[in-house]
Amino acid sequence: MDRIALSGVTAVGHHGVFDFERREGQPFVVDAVLHLDFTAAAASDDVLDTAHYGEVAECIRGWITGAPVNLIEALAVRIAEDLLERFPVTAVDITVHKPKAPIQVQFGDVAVSVHRERP
Repeated sequence: MDRIALSGVTAVGHHGVFDFERREGQPFVVDAVLHLDFTAAAASDDVLDTAHYGEVAECIRGWITGAPVNLIEALAVRIAEDLLERFPVTAVDITVHKPKAPIQVQFGDVAVSVHRERP
C-alpha cells in the first residue's frame, strides 16, 4: 500500500481535563499517515485521484481548533474517523502530540497514536 505522510500540523486547541487548559489553550501537533493506492493518481496525474494533503491539513487543523475534548485519545480517534470518511484512503495512522501537557516533571513530549481502517 502506498502512503502519504503529513507531519507537524500545528495549531492552538483548548483540549484537556483542566479548566485552565480549556481557557488558555495550548499547541497541539498532529502527524498523519494516509494509506491508499496511487495507481489511479499516477496514471491520471490528477489531484482528484488521491488524498489532497492540503485539504487533509485543513481538516486536521479544524479538529485541533474545534470543540474541545478532554483527552487527546478522543481527538486522535475523531481525526482518524473523519479522514476515513472524507478521503479515498483505506487506512490512517494519526499521532496527536501535546508538547505543553501539564505534567509536573520535565518531559519532551506526550503523544498518542491510533490506526483506523475502513471496514
